[in-house]
Amino acid sequence: MRLPALTEGVLLRRYKRFLADIRLSDGREVVAHCPNTGSMRAVNIPGCRVWVSHSSAPHRKLSWTWELIELPDGAMASVHTGRTNAVIEQAFIRQHLPSFEGYQTQRREVRVAGARLDFCLQEHIDQLPAAFVEVKQVTLHEGSGLGCFPDAVSERGRRHLESLMALSAEGWRAVLLFCVAHTGIERGAPARHIDPRYAETLAEARRQGVEVLAVGCDITPGEIGVKRMLPIVMDEHP
Repeated sequence: MRLPALTEGVLLRRYKRFLADIRLSDGREVVAHCPNTGSMRAVNIPGCRVWVSHSSAPHRKLSWTWELIELPDGAMASVHTGRTNAVIEQAFIRQHLPSFEGYQTQRREVRVAGARLDFCLQEHIDQLPAAFVEVKQVTLHEGSGLGCFPDAVSERGRRHLESLMALSAEGWRAVLLFCVAHTGIERGAPARHIDPRYAETLAEARRQGVEVLAVGCDITPGEIGVKRMLPIVMDEHP
């Protein structure tokens, strides 16, 4: 997925969850919108190089949006959670994800099983059942290539798992897809050390037939795209 034109800067601080002070490359200091509701552990590091997009839309309170960060080890991460579904949708359309090849149509924001899930894939060429997919962005790198989700307690995320379990019990294909938007992460795991209840529910979901998959991304200031499927490790933690 191509990104809008980005401007380089340096992160000064993130605060009040949705705000970030950034010094642009021309020396100006701006307040940017931070489109990420999580704790942003491991990707909220003042002094790092960042990239922001600009909008002149009159309804916007903040014209700048924080998009990417380059971490001290050289890894790139996307902090804009709103980009994730667009990246995955393009991968579905272009048949770039082996686990989802063959589906001909995609619907977004589907209300089922007491929740709104990100995608419903239908019309498989081999008559496979529809696939209901919930996508979660992963940026929490706990070292040695281990990426964990969530980065803060997530009751909403746990409810999504319950909805996927209900769909699986009805015979549908139910999938939790971790979109790893951090180039230093090589495998995904539940963040048991942060949200043990979520980790327990995820393990139960797998036992009940929910597929848990992870895909890694290539990230540059020009585009974000899926790169390869990553392994899931259920019992590894920092």
